Amino acid sequence: MESKQQMTEREMSEQSVEAVGQEAMGPAFMASLASVGLSLYYYFVRGDHERGIFVGLWPPTILAFASYFNQRKMRRQLESITRPGTTLKNAIDSMMGNK
Repeated sequence: MESKQQMTEREMSEQSVEAVGQEAMGPAFMASLASVGLSLYYYFVRGDHERGIFVGLWPPTILAFASYFNQRKMRRQLESITRPGTTLKNAIDSMMGNK
């Protein structure tokens, strides 16, 4: 059985992970959707198949960059938590953005 404090800590960590993911992927997801729309426009409406395919390759690239920057941010947070000499309170405060 988990204690109430352990359950609360687990819920807080899950919420912070979701917040980081939403923060990083929001603009990238919108840019990817816009790129797909533009690709469909070029391919079907304008009849420019090559340009439609070219623009259609942008969404994976945009999402890959967003994923990279998201992972970089999480790595920095992890390194700040596991730094020698860091107290548990300071680590939690820095992880939650209170510092």
